[in-house]
Amino acid sequence: MEPDLSPRAAEITSSARLLLAAGGYNSFSYADISADVGISKASIHHHFPSKADLVRTVVLEYRAQAREGMAALDTQIADPLKQLQAYTGFWSQCIRDGRTSFCIGAMLAAELPAIPAEVADVVRGHFEDLCAWLTRVLSRGAAQGRLFLRADAHAEALALMATVHGAMLAARAYADAAIFDAIIQPHIDRLTSPN
Repeated sequence: MEPDLSPRAAEITSSARLLLAAGGYNSFSYADISADVGISKASIHHHFPSKADLVRTVVLEYRAQAREGMAALDTQIADPLKQLQAYTGFWSQCIRDGRTSFCIGAMLAAELPAIPAEVADVVRGHFEDLCAWLTRVLSRGAAQGRLFLRADAHAEALALMATVHGAMLAARAYADAAIFDAIIQPHIDRLTSPN
């Protein structure tokens, strides 16, 4: 469930989300949000007593929005292959237009050993949600003869998830949005090939 936030708290979480996508947990402080939103650090602390509280709230929002997105794909697109293409296409578009070029779940997962446990728990939950959805889509696609799996659906879901996040990283490292698609397309092609 997405947290119920006041308009000011929503501005704070929106700013924090962009900062998290840009550099992770340790890349920003309340001073950065204060400057971005035009609010005092004390006011930020009023809404979110600690940075862990803030980031946990951001990840809870992110997780709820991701669940809504996956549910929308389930209801709006019947074909499992097209669902996977819509999922990867979403990230391709985000990277191309610069809205958010990196999944905050992936960014924070890289920092798991160094972030507070309450944040780590919701990050892991995001990955569990995504992997479960991908597993269902891949299973359905294999059952329909639309997708061809080389391993069980859960292992294939993990591989696809890792490929998507790795492609984000490569696109960022090379400052080239086209690299994302160049990495993802062969993976999708492999899933659609019986050989």
